[in-house]
Amino acid sequence: MKKIIVLSIVIVLGITASEAQGLKGLLNKAKEVISNKQGVLSNDDIVSGLKEALVVGSQKGSTALSQADGFFKNAALKILLPPEAQKVENTLRGIGLGKQVDNAILSMNRAAEDACKSAAPIFGNAIKQMSFQDALGILKGSDTAATAYLRGKTTGDLTSAFMPVIANSLEKVGATRYWALLFTTYNNLPTTFKKINPDLSAYVTDKALSGIFYQVGLEEKNIRKDPVARTSEILKKVFAK
Repeated sequence: MKKIIVLSIVIVLGITASEAQGLKGLLNKAKEVISNKQGVLSNDDIVSGLKEALVVGSQKGSTALSQADGFFKNAALKILLPPEAQKVENTLRGIGLGKQVDNAILSMNRAAEDACKSAAPIFGNAIKQMSFQDALGILKGSDTAATAYLRGKTTGDLTSAFMPVIANSLEKVGATRYWALLFTTYNNLPTTFKKINPDLSAYVTDKALSGIFYQVGLEEKNIRKDPVARTSEILKKVFAK
């Protein structure tokens, strides 16, 4: 039946044997017509669609998190003191230094929000490098496959790029001052047995990047599942069910 359909298309199209270089060429050309009519995506479509999905998702994600309280009032992403500092927090709150603890936590979240303002162009540069094979794997992958690709390809570079931004942001919003006060106070307590001095910049950078990838993942899921979220023709074409 398929051969009959193919040959019928050949006849309708009026393609000559010389144009298609023999019967094999005729059949191949007819199959291309069938594929196109069935909406098979070209390599360029797949790559363009996936790149645009990543651009849209990363821009929306980083924009949402760069707003005031983007981290601080997001229950899923709010940056708290690291696990090894929980005892410090409990001890300081217990002796009436809760405000200092709260200031330290707020300042860490403000630093992450500030750093996210520069995330989109960093993601954009990485997205440009996506190959057809990358895109095809993403299209056939899970509902966060594009985000996983972005995380795998850019985490090292993003960490290196984010670290100075985070450090500057922490300094700008006073986080390092609050952090130093917090741990200096704790380390000077007579009951302190183990001194704590975690790397604040590295900790907040890790949390900020985790937050961005989490948010980008939500945007990707939305693009894949919700037609309304596909804001361009290429996104509609690539992610159509």
